[in-house]
Amino acid sequence: MSEMRVVGVRVELPANQPILLLRETNGDRYLPIWIGSVEATAIALEQQGVKPARPLTHDLLKDVIGALGRRLEQVRVTDLQEGTFYAELIFDGGVTVSARPSDSIALALRTGVPVHADESVLSEAGLVIPDEQEDEVEKFREFLDSVSPEDFRGAKG
Repeated sequence: MSEMRVVGVRVELPANQPILLLRETNGDRYLPIWIGSVEATAIALEQQGVKPARPLTHDLLKDVIGALGRRLEQVRVTDLQEGTFYAELIFDGGVTVSARPSDSIALALRTGVPVHADESVLSEAGLVIPDEQEDEVEKFREFLDSVSPEDFRGAKG
């Protein structure tokens, strides 16, 4: 199991499909996960520090978890089957809930908990970006700095 850092989201052209990009905290593998536009917007809003006037679904879930006296401890990307990623929310007391990675990571960003990926998922879908492609990663970071959450609202997910 490897701890992952959320690099961000971008829209893959020409299909206008949002991609969530994770990177190993203590490694050099990246994990791209295609996600829906609503979740991409939720992740981008949180990464940019934008607070909506009313809570979004992931903000509401965070508030419900707290109101019930529970604590989210971590998120795990656990499996990849036929191109579909699976994740789990790990709560205090050993409670585990199956969830989509996009929703799980949007919630993890809001609660400040770590994101992990199983080695089997990283072995199957992880990418090592050679040094000569590091400038592409920097371009991606620059893109993330310039994109606004509204850019995702028109995409179908």
